[in-house]
Amino acid sequence: MIWIDGVLVSEGKGGVYGEKMLRNCRIWDPYRSKLAAYYHKGCGHELRKDDVVLYLGAANGTTVSHVADYTECVYAVEFAPRPMQDLLAVAAKRKNIVPIMADASRPEWYAPLLEPVDLLYMDVADPDQIGIASRNSVFLKQSGIALLMLKTRSIDVRSDPGDVLAESIARLEESDFVIQETMWLLPYHQDHAAILCAKK
Repeated sequence: MIWIDGVLVSEGKGGVYGEKMLRNCRIWDPYRSKLAAYYHKGCGHELRKDDVVLYLGAANGTTVSHVADYTECVYAVEFAPRPMQDLLAVAAKRKNIVPIMADASRPEWYAPLLEPVDLLYMDVADPDQIGIASRNSVFLKQSGIALLMLKTRSIDVRSDPGDVLAESIARLEESDFVIQETMWLLPYHQDHAAILCAKK
């Protein structure tokens, strides 16, 4: 990852969402991106130039654009029509973003469009977030990594976020993953946790 005077940046062309620039690099704001918050918390997994990424919950492409600055290719899956319009505009300015309008809970819909991926990144507000991650793990290479941004209030608004995290970890361990790291994203994002796991 690229840091300038303690500020996380990416080297792509600016002007995607009005982001500030620093020495011709784009500032990656941790308050706008949970992945940027993850890196600001000092977590270990870094993006690489030759990574192929499957990004679930691409929204309007803010974080997708930064991931694309660091990696070879990003398959960006988004279901909602309005954010998809913004994502298409972002993808039009970058040759390594493949926008896919589909439901992440139905990976068979977009399976023909994908290649094996190095990183499964997930930022989906869905009660079955763990199940969606498991179903999409089929696209991971044997050495692949999954990074989930767990939205505990989307999974169960009535339960304690810590309990939701513990239950989610247990479900992941019962599924296709080995947990490598967990991290709450405070002070940047309330009741959100990052879970880094490797494919079994």
